[in-house]
Formats: sequence, structure tokens, C-alpha cells
Amino acid sequence: MELQEGNIVVMGPSDIESSEIGAEFIRLLGNWVKPRRLGRIFDSSGGFIMPNTDLRAPDVSFVSAARLKLTVRDFANLVPDLVVEIKLKTDRIRTIEEKIKLFLQLGAQVGILINPDELTVSVYRPNGEMELLAGEDKLAIPELFPGWEVAISEL
Repeated sequence: MELQEGNIVVMGPSDIESSEIGAEFIRLLGNWVKPRRLGRIFDSSGGFIMPNTDLRAPDVSFVSAARLKLTVRDFANLVPDLVVEIKLKTDRIRTIEEKIKLFLQLGAQVGILINPDELTVSVYRPNGEMELLAGEDKLAIPELFPGWEVAISEL
């Protein structure tokens, strides 16, 4: 569940393919982040209280070590540096894009939309840029993870 503009939004479980993609993304990114102590990665159960008072939970999120030195037994009162949304079979792209853009407006550095239906990854940044990746294109997020990259086909 999420809290959006004062309304409770109930979200069903992910389809198995989307869930697997999220787990793989966390594994691939975690293998880079953890040994370098760059920050913390969260799954879709990690809740963030946004500056607009919404309670949101991206499918995958990352917060840099400088911004979250220790985890807390509560929702985080901050906007993640990275938010990743994975399109479910029944999702509408526009709705997911709006969610990602809100995160960016509120302070996220990078937003990613993984679309298993089209086999694409869209990367959004606060300046309004959107980069569309597919196949053997490489996803890189140098502003958060210098040197890390992964082929879209691996996701």
C-alpha cells in the first residue's frame, strides 16, 4: 500500500516476471554497491515519506551512504537517490512515468522504468532527459555508481 495525496492506494502483488526482474536488478546493483559501501538498496516493501507527505514504495530504491548512515525501524523521511519501477502486465506506462517524475521533482537523481513487455529500460533524470535502452545497450548511472554498468539483456 502507498499513501498518495491523502488516499490509500492498494497495490496487488507483482507478476512473477516483474518480481524476478526486480530481484535480479537488486542482485546486480548490490554486488557493486555493498563492497564499495556506496549506500543502501531497498525492495518494494521499503517505504519513504516524501516531502509532500506521500508514503511511496518504489520497486527498487537506493539511498547513498552519506544520506542514510544507518537504517531505521520506520519509514525513511527522505526521497531515494534512485527509484526503479518495473511495469506489471496490467500497468499503464503513463502512470508509472508520472510516479517517477514526481520522485525526480522531489529530489531523486535518477528514475528508471523497466518495461518487460517491450524489453526496454527508460532512464529519467531531473533535467527532463529520457534515455531509452534495449538489447545490448548498457545501463550506466555514473552520478551514483561510477564504473557500474549492466547490459539491458541481463535484466
